[in-house]
Amino acid sequence: MTIGFISIGSNIDKEIHIPSSIAALRNQFGKLVLSSLYETEAVGFEGDDFINLIVQFSSDLDAKTIAKTLRQIELDHGRTRDSRKYAARTLDLDLILFGDLIISDGRLQIPRDEIERYAFVLEPLAEIAPERLHPISKKNYAQLWNEYDKNKLKQKKLPADTFK
Repeated sequence: MTIGFISIGSNIDKEIHIPSSIAALRNQFGKLVLSSLYETEAVGFEGDDFINLIVQFSSDLDAKTIAKTLRQIELDHGRTRDSRKYAARTLDLDLILFGDLIISDGRLQIPRDEIERYAFVLEPLAEIAPERLHPISKKNYAQLWNEYDKNKLKQKKLPADTFK
């Protein structure tokens, strides 16, 4: 079984789509490890704040099959195939890490460069996998988070009971 990590984000009906996507991922992969929820300002466009988190899972499937599964879960939650990169969305699921795999194959990039670029990916990843090493930089996620420039950070950790 390979350990993978999925970034989840939503800024449209997030109180519906975040819990529902977690249920869909549990149905697909079984036991999950969830980070805290983070509220983050939209990046690259004007829009409602996002709710983001990272999910750890294990699977015997290959990365391309998992990515297709994630796309289908997005579509099941109202995401359209013509979605722009910087736009509001019901659900965004990205396979950001899968074991120590390094892939750059069209739409599938692992590890995702968002890990080191965006706090809404790096902070929750460092929370649940602080000692895991980035497959390229070989730095652990706690170290990457400590080195991250937090001067313009526009996100906050939400209470655990946010969607209860």
